[in-house]
Amino acid sequence: MKNPENKEFREEFDSIGSHQVPETAYYGVQSIRAKENFPITGQLLDPIFIQSLAYIKKASAMTNGKLGLLSEEVMQAIIKACEEVLTGEFNQEFIVDPIQGGAGTSMNMNINEVVANRANEILGKEKGKYNPVHPNDHVNYGQSTNDVIPTAGKLTIYQLSQGLLNEMERLEKALTQKSLEFNDVIKMGRTQMQDAIPIRLGQEFKAYASAVRRSHQRLTQVIEEMLVVNMGATAIGTGLNADVEYVKQVVPTLAEITNLSLTQNEDLVDGTQHIDSFSAVSGVLRTFALSLSKIANDLRLMSSGPKTGFNEINLPKKQNGSSIMPGKVNPVIPEVVSQITYRVVGNDTTISMSVEAGQLELNAFEPVIFYSLFESIKILQNGIATFIDNCIADITANPDRCQELVDQSVGTITALVPHIGYQKAAEIAKRALNNNERVKDIILSENLLNEEELENILAPEKMTSPGISHK
Repeated sequence: MKNPENKEFREEFDSIGSHQVPETAYYGVQSIRAKENFPITGQLLDPIFIQSLAYIKKASAMTNGKLGLLSEEVMQAIIKACEEVLTGEFNQEFIVDPIQGGAGTSMNMNINEVVANRANEILGKEKGKYNPVHPNDHVNYGQSTNDVIPTAGKLTIYQLSQGLLNEMERLEKALTQKSLEFNDVIKMGRTQMQDAIPIRLGQEFKAYASAVRRSHQRLTQVIEEMLVVNMGATAIGTGLNADVEYVKQVVPTLAEITNLSLTQNEDLVDGTQHIDSFSAVSGVLRTFALSLSKIANDLRLMSSGPKTGFNEINLPKKQNGSSIMPGKVNPVIPEVVSQITYRVVGNDTTISMSVEAGQLELNAFEPVIFYSLFESIKILQNGIATFIDNCIADITANPDRCQELVDQSVGTITALVPHIGYQKAAEIAKRALNNNERVKDIILSENLLNEEELENILAPEKMTSPGISHK
């Protein structure tokens, strides 16, 4: 049969009835129904997620074939079809929206149909006839959406996180390099946006690097939970319709073909009911994003001006900042980093609500969890890359401006408290503020300390290190 555009269709059947499917399509009736039912994001499945599904189907076919539960012919055809999917050749055949009802059944059936049709084609048969390879009876043998989809999600999160970890490591190195470069730049530290005591610019950047390193360690640790999967659980963790030996062997087989240290949940019912590991990963991403935005905000403040702000550092000029104000340049890279954080925090809220919303033997909201988690990982990775390359790497300091602000501030009075007492120091601070005088000049005018003593106490390296500066 043909439609008005002259495109040929085949007719496929499921428990709902019949439906036309494009003749050349490798997906089938259940995939096309899902496409019609869930026009939600307008996006397609992540390519790494598709690969994860293909690995699972390949491992299952290998295991079932080894146990004699699939014929050699069917097993080899499924394996070859899965290997072709792994190359990305069939990505356009995955037509279902990543956010969908049904706990991911549509994703599972999309891979089942694509692999079945390609396997049948390999065997010289027609697409859409599902003979001798059937999507459910062969490609999905011994499986359920409820172990396939969470396992595919975990594999994807683990793989995507490797790129993010690499960028986090690169960011830590870039910040550490700046901390060394700025080690001798003395500036005013601020608490609650008010002058506090001096600090070295390098110390601030070293602290940024420490925060990134801490998040890197957290993410490295938490993604290990993604290597514990519930394959073999089938529908609710009891393993119904999966051969006992298949349940034992499918995860080791999957580990072998993915080169990942996968293990099976000790309690498959727990592994199917509870998906708190996803909220754990999201929580680490959220915490990291918050630290990242705090760093970005600090850079915006320290670079503010350039004439009427702090102007302690210079961010690289990347683009015009205004359509109306000539010469204005905005801190666009730190701004986008903060926006990424807001998105990650929003995704974390979505994930938290979805994890909590599971009922009884299954959590049906994994599709939106994966959509959110994948996005958080990818935008953090991309955001860090531009943060490093278009901002951090080319930041410069304004040492003279930093010193000027230190000299004008009353914050240095804190270092003098052990020598002149708190009360006297407070009087001098008040006088300095009211009369716009320098602390140093007041101390000398009142003969409280001589210039040599004062210079020794207020030496930058002493004011920015533990201990009491001695005269």
